[in-house]
Amino acid sequence: MDAKPVLRRCLGLLRPYGLLTAGAYLALVVINALALAMPQLIRWIVDRGIGGRDPGLVTQSVAALLVLSLLKSGCGFLQGMWTETASQGVAYDLRNAIHRQMARLSFSWHDRSETGQVLTRAIQDVERIRFITGRAFLRVTDGIVLLLGTAVMLAWMNPWLAALALATMPVMAWRAWALGRRLRPVMLVIQKQVARLTTRLEQNLRGIRIVKAFAQEEAEIDRFARQNRRWYSLQDGLARLQAVQGPLIGLIANLGTVLVIGGGGWLVVRGALSLGELVAFTTYLGQLIVPVRRLGNIIPALAQGAAAGERIFEILDVVSEVRDAPGAVPLPPVRGEVRFEGVSFAYGRGHPVLREVTFTAAPGQIVALLGVTGSGKSTVINLLPRFYDPTAGRILVDGHDIRGVTLASLRDQVGIVLQETTLFATTIRENLRFGRLDAGEEEMIAAARAAQAHEFISAMPEGYDTIIGERGVTLSGGQKQRVAIARTLLKNPRLLILDDATASVDTGTEQLIREALDRLMAGRTSFVIAQRLATLCRADLILVLDRGRLIARGTHEELLRTSGRYADLCRGQATAVAAPRRVAGSWRPGRGPA
Repeated sequence: MDAKPVLRRCLGLLRPYGLLTAGAYLALVVINALALAMPQLIRWIVDRGIGGRDPGLVTQSVAALLVLSLLKSGCGFLQGMWTETASQGVAYDLRNAIHRQMARLSFSWHDRSETGQVLTRAIQDVERIRFITGRAFLRVTDGIVLLLGTAVMLAWMNPWLAALALATMPVMAWRAWALGRRLRPVMLVIQKQVARLTTRLEQNLRGIRIVKAFAQEEAEIDRFARQNRRWYSLQDGLARLQAVQGPLIGLIANLGTVLVIGGGGWLVVRGALSLGELVAFTTYLGQLIVPVRRLGNIIPALAQGAAAGERIFEILDVVSEVRDAPGAVPLPPVRGEVRFEGVSFAYGRGHPVLREVTFTAAPGQIVALLGVTGSGKSTVINLLPRFYDPTAGRILVDGHDIRGVTLASLRDQVGIVLQETTLFATTIRENLRFGRLDAGEEEMIAAARAAQAHEFISAMPEGYDTIIGERGVTLSGGQKQRVAIARTLLKNPRLLILDDATASVDTGTEQLIREALDRLMAGRTSFVIAQRLATLCRADLILVLDRGRLIARGTHEELLRTSGRYADLCRGQATAVAAPRRVAGSWRPGRGPA
């Protein structure tokens, strides 16, 4: 992508802060007008005051110079404050926009994205955009305005010397442009590498228990070091490029000063130029060199900003594959009838994982999903709340095609409790009220009691205000599940999606969870990924899936009589539950080698 459209779009982000931006650029004009006037005042002091040996004129002129300097500093303060406020506003808006977009994008986008890449764009890339919409664009404008103004003033004073003074400017502009062209692709590669480094660090922190459990600390250190070494090499190459270009631009600028002093000195000696005019010339050139030399820093910043903008706009321009259809209506409160009609689904361009699945769940039924890994159970429960859309067929809730209702109204009536419980690093109270922020204290406690969670929550140091660790790490597996059940109870949905996973908890905790689940499922249409025979026996409808196809349906007793595949799966479940211990010298679950 060309850098110009990206930079124009970045500049467009300042529109909501147009008044502040206009004020900053107005201050820039005033500052440059003062900068152009001050060398003329210096010229007056040298030629008339000092040259004319007039102490009074010198005093008055110096006082006027002081006033102009104070006024210039005041305008500089306002310019800096307004520019920074506007650019911080741009960063604020961008971070909100990125977070809003990520929250709205479908699961298919998140499946393809790396956490570190997204974090880098939301933090580091946004900061680069903040800089270029603030100081970078302002400094470029400052350099252009000052260059044009100075060229006019120099030409007015002495055209020949002005041509000599400005002779190096085209060379400097060419070098700055060439530097920008070389830097932008380098910056893009560096920012991608930073994202890879962030991803590696984030994965190591998130999976630190697995890393330590498998004694892979040294291997992960080496992997991180390789990515870090790659980043170091890229940064080293960038530093070398800037180390050459920065001093080169400075050398070209200093050559202009040398030419002016040499040519101007010769004119003064011959009487064609006054000493005050020469001083004014060198002052103008000194003022001009500072912003032009800044191009050595601004051009890399613009290159970084263009690369950062390209990466940010990649996220903001993504159209979610799952979104509200035009004219979508809110789903009214439902009874809970769910119908799949010829539903097929494939992830991306892969092989179908569901093939023409058709069934109907009546309101209040418990529907158990049974099948080996990869049979399509998880896909069924992901399609109901529209985490993904079917590639063929349709899903109806109380006769409403779920693609014709708003996502928010559909998901408001769906509750989910899975084996991998997600809790947030905040208080238990906030976790419980996550699905219903308006829930009262009594409702929250009633839900916790029903989920068998109130007792252990009350025993904590701060009760419901106890802050739990990231992903609920300070709670046991059973406690996390009961908090998740209470959270869903408080939401009070009509449709439930459950992963009936209690194999990882002890017998006492399993019983508490089952009692909580019984209360949760009462009167609600529930879809349960069956892990235990007890769940299958209690289900009103069992769906047996194999390689994405629905091969059998019915109650436990019916399927035992009619489906050999179901009987085989049940025997496998019974064997897993029984888990008979082996003879001495072999592995015993929970005890290690005998």
